[in-house]
Amino acid sequence: MSSHGKTETERLKQNVENQLDRLVEQLADLESCKDSLDQAEYEETKEETIEQLKELNESLTKLVNGDISLIDSVGAVQLATQAAISEAFKTPEVIRLFGRREPKLLRERLLEIEEQIRLNYISREIGDKQKVEILTALRQLNEQLTREELQFLERHIGIIKDFQNVEFLEVFSNGNKPQLYSTNFIYD
Repeated sequence: MSSHGKTETERLKQNVENQLDRLVEQLADLESCKDSLDQAEYEETKEETIEQLKELNESLTKLVNGDISLIDSVGAVQLATQAAISEAFKTPEVIRLFGRREPKLLRERLLEIEEQIRLNYISREIGDKQKVEILTALRQLNEQLTREELQFLERHIGIIKDFQNVEFLEVFSNGNKPQLYSTNFIYD
């Protein structure tokens, strides 16, 4: 690929990330203003934003199918838009960090949530839902989860019904062969 092609790829990647950030921010703003909007206005605005995410996803699909060099660059953003469309991830921050492939920041957010639960800033129910989102995002990014994290996901399986065919693999840092911990949760 010529240097011009690399520049264009970087520019495209940046534009796609910016568009995803804008749409995620729009969803976050909508959620924060939900109480000041009437239900019809809220639903209409949310549907418009989801439709824009679908359009972004369609564009990404065309890019991935048409240009092999963009698969890695665009693939993560496509997964994030698919997650937002399906509402698998309900927290805009998780969508953003997932789309940008930021496992370290997802881990930091996980610690913040645990602290907020401990200090009773958020309810255990809300915190557990957010933890499930983050842990699932980490798994989708092929990050290693501890046995405790895997067990947490299994205990809270009802929360993650939006995810299809989730497979957990326990990976050992000492070089032992990965072992399947829990397989293919399929939801009706």
